[in-house]
Formats: sequence, C-alpha cells, structure tokens
Amino acid sequence: MQSLPDSAGNASRLASQLGIPFHEIALHWFPDRETRVTVGPSAPTTILYASLDQPNDKLIALLFACEALRRAGTRRLVLLAPYLCYMRQDVAFSEGEAISQKAIGRLLTGLADRIITTDAHLHRTHDIRTIFPGIEAENLSAMPAIANTLRRSGLDPATIVIGPDKESEPWVSDLAGRLGLSWTVAQKVRHGDKEVEISFSDPASMAARPALLVDDIVSSGATLIACARALAAAGATTVDAVITHALFPAALTSSFTAAGIRSVRSTTSVSHPTNAIPLDDIFAAALRRELDGDGCPGVKA
Repeated sequence: MQSLPDSAGNASRLASQLGIPFHEIALHWFPDRETRVTVGPSAPTTILYASLDQPNDKLIALLFACEALRRAGTRRLVLLAPYLCYMRQDVAFSEGEAISQKAIGRLLTGLADRIITTDAHLHRTHDIRTIFPGIEAENLSAMPAIANTLRRSGLDPATIVIGPDKESEPWVSDLAGRLGLSWTVAQKVRHGDKEVEISFSDPASMAARPALLVDDIVSSGATLIACARALAAAGATTVDAVITHALFPAALTSSFTAAGIRSVRSTTSVSHPTNAIPLDDIFAAALRRELDGDGCPGVKA
C-alpha cells in the first residue's frame, strides 16, 4: 500500500491491519509550484490510498504517482479514496459550465482498475459505477462504522436521529435502524452557499429528547448550524452531530458550539481534529480480495 502524505497515518494503520507493506509517497514542490512525485517500490497489485479533500494539488500528485507505478510494473492499481472530490456537480447549471463529475470520472477511470470510496456526495447519480465505466467502483457506506462507534459510546434510547434534508434519508434510516432509534429528516431550503433554512414537519416529536444530527459532508457548516437552531427551538434536550466527511475549518467548531451542538464527531475519511470514527474495518473488508495467495499485495513476486 502507498499513500499521499496527508493520508499516511490512516493508510499505514490500515496496511498494518491487512498485514501488508506501506510506503509514503514523497512530494516536492519547485519554486514555480510544479510537483515532483516519488513512489515506493511497485508491485503487480498496488493499493493507493489518497483522500481527495483539498483536491487540486492532490489530483496532479495522484496522476504522477500512477504514471510512476504503472511504468515500474504495477498491473492492477486500486485507488482507495475515502473522500472522493468533485462528485456533487453532475449537470451544467449554466451555459459553458464544466461538469466536474464527468471530468474527474474520466481522469480516474484512466488511472485505476478499481476505485473504492465512502459516502460519495452524489445527487442525481444513483450508481457510482456509471461515473467510472469499464473499471470496478464501490461507494461504501460509513454507517456500519458510525453505528459501531456510537453503540460503544452509549446512547439514550430516546434519541432521535435527524437528517438535514430528504437526500439524507437513506443513511439516516440505515443508522437509526442499526441503533434501534427513531428518525426523521428536515426540509431544507438553500438560499446560498452559507444561507440555509431548516424546518420540520413534526417539531413536537423532538421535544424533550436528545437529537443526533447525521450528515455525509460538512464544509461551510451552514446546514449543521441551521439544523441545531431548529432543534433547539423544537425543544431537543441535547444536539450531537456525526458526519462522514469533515471538510470545514477546525475554527468553525466554536460556531457549532454557539449554535447548541454539544459534540461533533467525524470519520477518518478526511484528517480532521473531529475524527473519532475509524473506517479501517470497512476498508479492510473491501480490500481482502486484493490480497494475493500469501496475503501480501504490494510485494513483488
């Protein structure tokens, strides 16, 4: 297994769990911001771990790393991207606008033989395999890992699981089912990148109960804050939040606290101070079939 530098901690831990070698890819920036990429020893099958938050420089590094690995003998390249960038825009909303999902889909399809991600931020795309035609692609759910962590930490059985919008219903209902809790989703009206209006069809059902907010991705924090304020107005006793991808600045945590959110926990899909939910087990399960007969992918035969 090899990884980009900012994913090295999570990648090395996963490699250890799988019992395979690990190498951190070296990056060097020249004064003009061009990048030199140096990979470790190649192998017939290489797992490349790269979480693609803050993606623009990483995509160039990924492109160069794949070139070096292929040229050195890698025949099967598995891209493990716990956070997969540029997935949300799947149509052009105005003339001349690029469709980022299509462009990144074509780029990554040309690099990898298999792509594994988790809770990709898709809208009208129902099957991630359509983004990467001709190769294997899997969009894993983080809900089993989140449920395991929450179960160990203990939850009030009166807790209600809340999703911020209709789009969140599949993972909110999944998580609530795993935990044996009731759930609902809010109605969201977005007026801009940082202006969101939240309402509930039955706010009385949240009164005098703990609330657990669940979202797949938080970047500006506007939706989380609006939800927390709406829950407080409905009479929720406490508000905690769990998210798959924490893309927001760490300094925003104080704004969450001010809005009444008691705790924010995220998965390790993106390195962040709120990380509290490891994804190692779901990734290890997905990667088991890449192990060779000796259980050691990434080692030259």
